[in-house]
Amino acid sequence: MSEKKQKKPSRQQVYTLLVQVGRKDGDGLPEGATGAALMVYSSGVDEAEAVRETVAILKQADMAPLDVTGYGTLDERLEQGHDINAEERELMDRALAENAVIVAQMTPFFEDE
Repeated sequence: MSEKKQKKPSRQQVYTLLVQVGRKDGDGLPEGATGAALMVYSSGVDEAEAVRETVAILKQADMAPLDVTGYGTLDERLEQGHDINAEERELMDRALAENAVIVAQMTPFFEDE
């Protein structure tokens, strides 16, 4: 008689990160942009892993990550009083389900701003 192996509960959580990127050939940023800010949802067992995964993915996408600011997990953000809408929660759920890095928003920077 074989027992089904019970699946361990995942320790993965989704972290909200703000990533600043510079310019690099092939980065896909608009012409004239000096860089961009990316709002990212990234899964990881801790924030450090989420940051490492995000930086690796962005480098694979020919982007030049310069700085990462972590805003914590959904629960941590709620404790801080952040207002998190349904669309944002959906993207977080997707990042967790797919064990993925999801760029939710990109804001390019221009010299004259």
